Amino acid sequence: MDRKDFLSNIGMSAAAFTLLNCMGCKKTDGSSSAALLSSGGSLVSNGIIVAKTKAGAYIAVQRSCTHESYTLTYQSANNRFYCPNHGATFAENGAVTNGPASRSLTVYNTQLTGTTLKVYS
Repeated sequence: MDRKDFLSNIGMSAAAFTLLNCMGCKKTDGSSSAALLSSGGSLVSNGIIVAKTKAGAYIAVQRSCTHESYTLTYQSANNRFYCPNHGATFAENGAVTNGPASRSLTVYNTQLTGTTLKVYS
């Protein structure tokens, strides 16, 4: 049984998971979660990009472009998600800001409680 099936069987959305204990990480521990300690950092987990904006808020969106499903990157300097394949861009709220994509990204809720960041639908 894979993770999605397991979560479905216990009545949870596949996107409802505790992502990580990021605030307690050290930058030297080699953990990718350390990327979220600094504003502008991001990481990918379970098909979702999680980022810490320049303003310090946590955001989470689907990892793939809505145009042709290529992998997006988070560009904190430009406050956007970028598809290097055809140049589509998306605002931090998931809205399309430059085509060829015509559909917004799926945006997930985030909640920081203590040192645990929860990403859920």
